[in-house]
Amino acid sequence: MNKSLLFLLLISFFTPKYGETQINEDKVGAWYMYFFNTKLKEGPWGVQGDVQLRNWNLGGDLEQLLLRGGLTYSTEKVKLTLGYGNVTTGKYGTDNSTTMESRIYQEALYPVRFSKRIFTNHRFRFEQRFVNNQNFRTRYRYNLFVNIPLNKAEMGNKTLYLALYNELFINGKRDIGNGNQVEIFDRNRFYTALGYFINKGLKVQLGIMNQTTDSWSKNQLQLSLHHKF
Repeated sequence: MNKSLLFLLLISFFTPKYGETQINEDKVGAWYMYFFNTKLKEGPWGVQGDVQLRNWNLGGDLEQLLLRGGLTYSTEKVKLTLGYGNVTTGKYGTDNSTTMESRIYQEALYPVRFSKRIFTNHRFRFEQRFVNNQNFRTRYRYNLFVNIPLNKAEMGNKTLYLALYNELFINGKRDIGNGNQVEIFDRNRFYTALGYFINKGLKVQLGIMNQTTDSWSKNQLQLSLHHKF
């Protein structure tokens, strides 16, 4: 083996793959979020939505700006949603370029209560994704939410509670164009937080979410306000 070939192999070996060099996994990011939902009069119909500012760091390095809203239909056992999201995704670091995405989604939210103090929600979501300069994409998501009140037996006014969730993302259509494919596994998010009911329709949560993709894993501080009116 000549010296030039050996040098190129060493450079290739010690240079991280694309995506891994772009993200400092030790730097904590921050997501600031507002969620709302309300009923339309007294019937089963309603609307919900959220605004999320996601940063690669604590602020200033844009990861995503997500604007999402949907029409809901609730029964005694399940809540169904048809919605739309607009997503602006930024690159890590000093590159200020962004990618735009339009997203249509359908979801079902199914609450289950275990014993007196464990409240769970199961959310199933199917997304149709229109990302700039990519083929049409789809994705499946399952999220298990767990809330456990700490100072009261019920989730209500002035309740301090533990909030947990784990969400798994699976890609449907894998061919994204130009000969490129994504993995079946898209990402996983595990979240732990403390929440507090300010009043019956307003609560706040502060916690840490670990997000793992097929190429990197990173912790994100999350501060969220949840508004029901």
